[in-house]
Amino acid sequence: MKAGLQLKLAQHLTLTPQLQQSIRLLQLSTLELQQEIATALAENPLLELADADIGGDDGDGGDAGLIVSLDALPVARDADAALDGSDLMFDRTEVPESMPDADRHERTAADAPEATFDLREPKAMPMERGADAVKTETTASDGGDADYDQPALDFSEWGSGGSGSFDDDDDAYESQRSGAESLVEHLRAQLALIDAPTETVQLVRAMIECLDDDGFLTATREDIEALLPHVGDEDIISVAQWDDALRALQAMDPVGVGARDLRECLLLQLAAHRQNADVRLARRIVTEALDLLGARDYVKIRKRFDIDDDDLRAAQSVIRTLTPRPGAPFADVSCVQMIPDVIVRRSKRRWIAELNPAAVPRLSVNAVYADMLQRQKEGRSTPLATQLQEARWLVKNVAQRFDTILRVSSEIVDRQQAFFDHGEVAMRPLVLREIADALGLHESTVSRVTTQKFLASPRGSFELKYFFGSHVATDAGGAASSTAIRAMIKSLITEEDPNEPLTDSRIAELLGEQGIIVARRTVAKYRELQNIDPVNLRRRH
Repeated sequence: MKAGLQLKLAQHLTLTPQLQQSIRLLQLSTLELQQEIATALAENPLLELADADIGGDDGDGGDAGLIVSLDALPVARDADAALDGSDLMFDRTEVPESMPDADRHERTAADAPEATFDLREPKAMPMERGADAVKTETTASDGGDADYDQPALDFSEWGSGGSGSFDDDDDAYESQRSGAESLVEHLRAQLALIDAPTETVQLVRAMIECLDDDGFLTATREDIEALLPHVGDEDIISVAQWDDALRALQAMDPVGVGARDLRECLLLQLAAHRQNADVRLARRIVTEALDLLGARDYVKIRKRFDIDDDDLRAAQSVIRTLTPRPGAPFADVSCVQMIPDVIVRRSKRRWIAELNPAAVPRLSVNAVYADMLQRQKEGRSTPLATQLQEARWLVKNVAQRFDTILRVSSEIVDRQQAFFDHGEVAMRPLVLREIADALGLHESTVSRVTTQKFLASPRGSFELKYFFGSHVATDAGGAASSTAIRAMIKSLITEEDPNEPLTDSRIAELLGEQGIIVARRTVAKYRELQNIDPVNLRRRH
């Protein structure tokens, strides 16, 4: 082949570092953005947070104009309107129902995760629940008995977390703790009340560390025995020792702790009740027909035990007093704060969107350093000059991020005015492409903006994704939002006759009378999405 020169004209997109940073900041949530800014402030001396007063004077620094783009955005000026997340709390733990479905809460030792502990390095054991626990006064033999020749059963350091001493300093520290008592701490305090040999007490201590947050024992005798050094072929923990320790653990407070599954947990609580005919029947139902009770198959239960409705109701009332998770009251109920990016308020006759001032960081470039670098001719090649450019990029990209969020949120609010006036039943169908076409953005940009970005309004707090959904055709040639249809289905079921609940087919007919064409299977899907029972279970209720 002959060598030659060729001229070719092509067009391609190059992602500059500034553009890459802009895209990355756009898809971050508010909490992630705050972490990103905190890291940048720690690493870049030219970056600083401006005065927190909205609309205040920022000085005449050389780069003070970099925060003007933030001030130009319609941020809520009223200090009372700022939402910092303290009043928007979302609990990660569910409050246990008095008697939930058995099939949802059935716990077995086989389903429990395998226990992995290293007794040779007790301080490094993964004991998150008791890492900061302070051990209470216990028997002197817990630290080891010189006359006892089986050191393999010494569990005195299990879950100590480096606080295994029992001096007065620990007691003083315990009195200063403000956190609620955990299940492990509550059970450790009862070890001194066990009237049993030393090895039994030590084994109970090991069992306590193997409990999960609900109070169930997730480890078997073989699991704990496998972690101990073996001497010969003999079992370190005999079956009799294990049974004695298990009985001692299950006799502790709260009642039901130390059970291996839901059935055993309920039976332990029933054993603590005053025995009468209702309690004895409840015990038989839990022992022999817990699955039927969880499925609410009351016909089979009545047939199996030859009882009438009154007897079954009495037994059910006893079972409802039990708790399927005895350790739940001691759980560490931590809350996750959600800081809304946008606040929706009513202005005259329309709803408008404004940025939440608590979510908008007021970044600026240090004017002193910026002026010094500009006076130096060789400043462009210094490391500080590079940090100055990075600081300017970050301030600009943060401002652009909130500008894009505000534009998208304002467009959503404009299209969903009826939702803020009347609720879910007035939600109109909306897709990402409609917003993208209206604002001249790419659909992927709108998707990034609406992910993990939240909107606070008098109707509640919603993720921006909530306002998008599929649509269903109407007989008038229009479309209805799936969110509105779900709200209508829930309303119909709420207002139905309890003795004659509506079937999915009947709900589809009622929606058809309102002009919404929807199939029976679609009604069933929307009903299941809202955790609403089918007609046969609603009739039994």
